[in-house]
Amino acid sequence: MTPLALDFVPLWTLILGLGVCFYVVLDGFDLGVGILFGFAPDTDSRNMVMNSIAPIWDGNETWLVLGGLALLAAFPLAFAIIIPAVYFPILVMLLALVFRGVAFEFRFRDAAHKTFWDHGFAWGSTIATFAQGLVLGAFIQGFEVDGRHFAGSSWDFLTPFSILTGLALIAGYGLLGAGWLILKTEGALQDWARRLGKWCFVGVLAAVAIVSIWTPVMDADIAARWFTWPNILYLAPVPIVTALLALVEWRALNSKAEALPFVAAIGLFLLSYLGIAISLWPMIVPHRYTLWEAASADNTQAFLAVGTLFLLPVILMYTGWSYWVFRGKVRADIGYH
Repeated sequence: MTPLALDFVPLWTLILGLGVCFYVVLDGFDLGVGILFGFAPDTDSRNMVMNSIAPIWDGNETWLVLGGLALLAAFPLAFAIIIPAVYFPILVMLLALVFRGVAFEFRFRDAAHKTFWDHGFAWGSTIATFAQGLVLGAFIQGFEVDGRHFAGSSWDFLTPFSILTGLALIAGYGLLGAGWLILKTEGALQDWARRLGKWCFVGVLAAVAIVSIWTPVMDADIAARWFTWPNILYLAPVPIVTALLALVEWRALNSKAEALPFVAAIGLFLLSYLGIAISLWPMIVPHRYTLWEAASADNTQAFLAVGTLFLLPVILMYTGWSYWVFRGKVRADIGYH
């Protein structure tokens, strides 16, 4: 009798999925704040915008590290194919994140060049977001693969579809950032965030509509998954709930609600994330390799799971604690120095 083997792929799929999800939501809103930062009307407003994310912005990037390492350790074949395919946008993203972090610190310490660092923070946030969108678009489209290796060009990631997803992510992160600023600020600055949030919401709505049409047209398997019977019945709640949540978001942006614009924006991101997962499941290298085909050995996944399942609660606790400690509105007399 052969011993019963445990399948760790679902566990690592969950860990990887949660890592990406937490990164997109948490670092997404502070990148969005950085994008909107460049439109702040004056120095005092920029200081307040910056102070709204000062205690938590760098901790949010923990999830980017977790997601990258989980992909490398648990799904090495996917890592070996995906990373060479999107090497350039990942490099640009990392450089932009580094420069953004430097600008964040130096604007408070190099007063003579504060305007330069302000622009650096805004552009670093925007470029990093656009690069992430390029990676997402390239991932959805799939990669040219020969056996177990990426066989395409270093510029295959740059397509009209990936450029669209890059612009869409800028609008999406901007919406998250506006929601955060509505939650954390008051008065004229909060009104300013609502106005920008409306523009970002229009961009998100247009992008969701275009991508929802373009993706099934681009790939017959995705079209079959969404539009054949009985899948169309089972999956209908996803676009219906998305439309209802979009209505809630628009009404929240046009009301005095403070928490709802942020919560509804997160909901829109989660539903979009779910839509991508449904379209591509169970592929981790789209149209080529499944999660099980790309997974590392069972012993490797089991060994890594022990440490990861110990560290994850620690990460969640200190993340939750930092948000709890710095809850409430930001004030001009208390901030980062």
